[in-house]
Amino acid sequence: MNARADEQVMEKVKAGKVEMLAILFEKYNVKLYNFFLRLNGDRGGSEDLVQDVFFRILKYRGSFRGDCKFSTWMYRIARNVNVDYMKKNKKDVPLEEQWDEEAASGLRPEEKVRADQDRLFLRKAMAKLTWKKREVLVLSRFQEMKYKEIAQLLDCSIESVKIEVHRAIKDLRKAYLSLKGGTA
Repeated sequence: MNARADEQVMEKVKAGKVEMLAILFEKYNVKLYNFFLRLNGDRGGSEDLVQDVFFRILKYRGSFRGDCKFSTWMYRIARNVNVDYMKKNKKDVPLEEQWDEEAASGLRPEEKVRADQDRLFLRKAMAKLTWKKREVLVLSRFQEMKYKEIAQLLDCSIESVKIEVHRAIKDLRKAYLSLKGGTA
């Protein structure tokens, strides 16, 4: 389903065919789960947050205007859901379990150990970033959103997004190298 099709489905949901929301849920629930997991590191909480996003999409379906992509509108809701979650939980959620990806098969044992260690350093380096920098990296690199979409979502210019992504990558690199014992 392409982006325009998403808006068409959402227009049907808005018009009262709420069962059509299942199509959007199937397309976006894993992406949203990964978004929340990479931001907060809480597996159970991330599942709950995905459900909350779709509940709010249903509740506020009348506010969908179609002036931006459905995914941009959805991530705006997701950001609000996450802010509410962080206010309620007022704790630093450990980011240790996110990105638990299996190493590619066929790696020699020493390569697998090195890859596992690199992932651990990356998780710890991401945890050292501010929430704002972590969010912009997750959106641009892991959610594969275009800078224009992120700019719409964050209500800022594309140039500001580019600068934030650049700074976030620079800080991530510095934190990663410091954890590995290298120089930044």
